Amino acid sequence: MGAEPVVDRTIVLVGLMGAGKTSIGRRLAARLGLAFVDADTEIELAAGCGIEEIFRVQGEPAFRAGERKVIARLLQRPPFILATGGGAFMAPETRACIRDGAISVWLKADVDVLVDRLSKSRKQNRPLLKNGDVRATLMGLMEQRHPIYAEADITVESLEGPHEVVVERIVAALRERTAAGASRPS
Repeated sequence: MGAEPVVDRTIVLVGLMGAGKTSIGRRLAARLGLAFVDADTEIELAAGCGIEEIFRVQGEPAFRAGERKVIARLLQRPPFILATGGGAFMAPETRACIRDGAISVWLKADVDVLVDRLSKSRKQNRPLLKNGDVRATLMGLMEQRHPIYAEADITVESLEGPHEVVVERIVAALRERTAAGASRPS
């Protein structure tokens, strides 16, 4: 196993819905002795309503603007684990904020894994999946988002099986960064 990595910056999990950002994030936080925060929950608290309602009433641009503000505010806190919504990392301002104040980890999963996880998910606030074929929607999102997610500091495959395996891969990658001195801002 080796020593735990030194975490001197918030770790931000990015990736498509169903990649495991929340469930893996909770386990990673427990493993590293850090707090866990779900950006979507914080956005709902700030807005006083659910994400689906924000999308329906105010539209996606308003949601994304609120999301940027909430993430920027959260990144002012001492280090913790932050699970973001699937579209958060797409905004250049949000990416820059994450780049400047955190370590980004892309949880990359293939479409079959995502479809399977989303079909079993109890989470219902996924406005982008409300209309149409889930697989086709995910394939379109992959085409748009994967090139941007690839800008993350670390990429870890989020495969079927125990989330602890993915947590261990993230910890190993963080340990490598710590050893290389790469976790410190330039």
